[in-house]
Amino acid sequence: MKKIFVLALIIATGYTARAADIVLGKAAIKTTAETTEVGINFFQGTWEEALAVAQEENKLIFLDAMASWCGPCKMMARTTFKEKEVGEFFNANFINVKMDMERDPEGPRLSNQLYLTAYPTMYFLNYSEKPIYKTLGYLKAKQLIAEGKKALEI
Repeated sequence: MKKIFVLALIIATGYTARAADIVLGKAAIKTTAETTEVGINFFQGTWEEALAVAQEENKLIFLDAMASWCGPCKMMARTTFKEKEVGEFFNANFINVKMDMERDPEGPRLSNQLYLTAYPTMYFLNYSEKPIYKTLGYLKAKQLIAEGKKALEI
């Protein structure tokens, strides 16, 4: 009897926690990437693979140099990078890479090489890792697109 009571208590606690998440808006909603993804599509692969794709497609790399604790980085990920017009422009013109410069294996090396001093810093690099242009700080959609256009003109 005691085991049944404990099992019922565990199940009830799980449902209560799930209900609280739903009420507080924390419930995870599962959706498919094809129907909900807007904004910048960040490259899913290694840094070396991104460099190879950039060379093959003759595109610059847009590197979002960020850190997991950075508030403006998180805000850009939630807002600017998800804007439809930002995604259309950056996906067409760049190989887009988001890199946590403190956690990614390439982060410390690139931070030193690129003289990273603040987060977020967004770099535009060629496939040889040569920086073409960079911009610092939180940017809204139109500002980021303008910076991307400047990088393409260089």
